[in-house]
Amino acid sequence: MPTYAYACADCGHAFDIVQSFSDDALTSCPQCGGTLRKQFNAVGVVFKGGGFYRNDSRSSGNGSSSSSSSSSSDGSSTAPAAAAASSTAD
Repeated sequence: MPTYAYACADCGHAFDIVQSFSDDALTSCPQCGGTLRKQFNAVGVVFKGGGFYRNDSRSSGNGSSSSSSSSSSDGSSTAPAAAAASSTAD
């Protein structure tokens, strides 16, 4: 179950509480009965490596010409391999 941080808008009392996702958010301060606000903190997730950002897969050249040239080179390099595999299967 996740831990949520709350702070009272009236008295400033801050506390953490473990709640289920299905539980309703707290609305009143346990000390003064004032209005509570849910506090949001930074998420502790770090993505390392390539492929997480939009520009990771792009080359330094023009995006449209490099993607078409890479697909044509991929197609020509796989054709001889496929022909060699079919000739060895016979």
